[in-house]
Amino acid sequence: MISEKAVYNRVTRRLIPFLFTCYILAYVDRVNIGFAKLQMQQDLAMSDTVYGIGAGIFFIGYFLFEVPANMLLERLGARVWLGGLMVLWGAVSCCTVFTRGAASFYAIRMLLGIVESGFFPGVILYMTFWYPRQHRARIVALFMSANPLSGVIAGPISGRILATMSGLHGLRAWQWLFLIEGIPSAVAGLVTMFYLVDGPAKAKWLLPGERDHLIRRLREEEQIKQSEGAARHRMVDAFRSGKVWLFCAIYFGFQMGNYGLWFWLPQILKDKITPDPWLIGLVSAIPWALSAAAMILYGRHSDRTGERRNHVALAAGVAGVAFAAGGMAGVPGAVAVALVSVSAIGIMCGQSVFWSLPTAALSGPAAAAGIAWINSVGNLAGYLSPFLIGRIRDATGNMLPAQMLLAGSCLAAAVIAWALKTRR
Repeated sequence: MISEKAVYNRVTRRLIPFLFTCYILAYVDRVNIGFAKLQMQQDLAMSDTVYGIGAGIFFIGYFLFEVPANMLLERLGARVWLGGLMVLWGAVSCCTVFTRGAASFYAIRMLLGIVESGFFPGVILYMTFWYPRQHRARIVALFMSANPLSGVIAGPISGRILATMSGLHGLRAWQWLFLIEGIPSAVAGLVTMFYLVDGPAKAKWLLPGERDHLIRRLREEEQIKQSEGAARHRMVDAFRSGKVWLFCAIYFGFQMGNYGLWFWLPQILKDKITPDPWLIGLVSAIPWALSAAAMILYGRHSDRTGERRNHVALAAGVAGVAFAAGGMAGVPGAVAVALVSVSAIGIMCGQSVFWSLPTAALSGPAAAAGIAWINSVGNLAGYLSPFLIGRIRDATGNMLPAQMLLAGSCLAAAVIAWALKTRR
């Protein structure tokens, strides 16, 4: 007799720690520009607006190539496709050391977005090759906990690099930051090509009965989706679905807050707490450490109750209120860190449950295209958020209007999620 719990535990032990590590590397290479800014901006004489454009232009490349990337994953397989992407983005991230001004900064960030565009939506799609929907909130939460944990790991490391390595072998500390944090991604990409398999049918580390059980459960889910009318099998149907566009709007709201934090948290801490990059790195780990623990518990609760919509709405609402409170004038440094932590917890918890909604509503080619499209449109906020914050800071000299903007985006996501009609 095959134990379903034992089979899925085995799959999780094999896949999730490795994908989790890869996602940490991806996120570090995406957002370490927030720490590099503390020195790079002065060295290259960049305004906050130029920094905001460069930080966010990553997501223009991401947007343009994400859907084709997910379609290529279905054709080429996860092992070759994800591994190759990791090698490329590690190399491009290292090339940021050659930045000499706004134009080169924009070009490298755009190219980084292009080569990284297939990773996250590819992994979300890859999980649908292994797990039926009743397991996905917990599994996606485990995987996405790498997002905040990348801040726990990279914050102190980045702060230490900036504090100690300037001038070593003729390079500035921010240049060392991109080299030291880019090389591991390329190495992990080579490992990926040997470690991953494209689906249960090719998993030699499973017993034949276990492989058959996984394949049968996934086929049963496809049949259930069709009987419920939830499946849209043609790729074009993903773009015609009103529900997919609502998912895009919810994710856009989350990402406005998410990247506002990632790209500007070091600056917020510099303004509120200390100018010391080492201490900034240590304090920046607090919101992400709390978020990593909270999102796993939140995902488990959502799986246990079977409820998704209200979980997403509540988390977005909490993040929005915390952003608004943190933006008030005269908030002490310790209270500001606490409110930033609550904002991060709300964003991370909401995103971890969110992906259970579209993966339950789409299947076949529509799933590959729909997941990538939701992530693409949502991540356009990764361009808009840092750009608007940079303009606001150049115009006003403070973060108060910027945090109100982030609060509004999260509260809008909460309202849309709450109003969304979905099946339990």
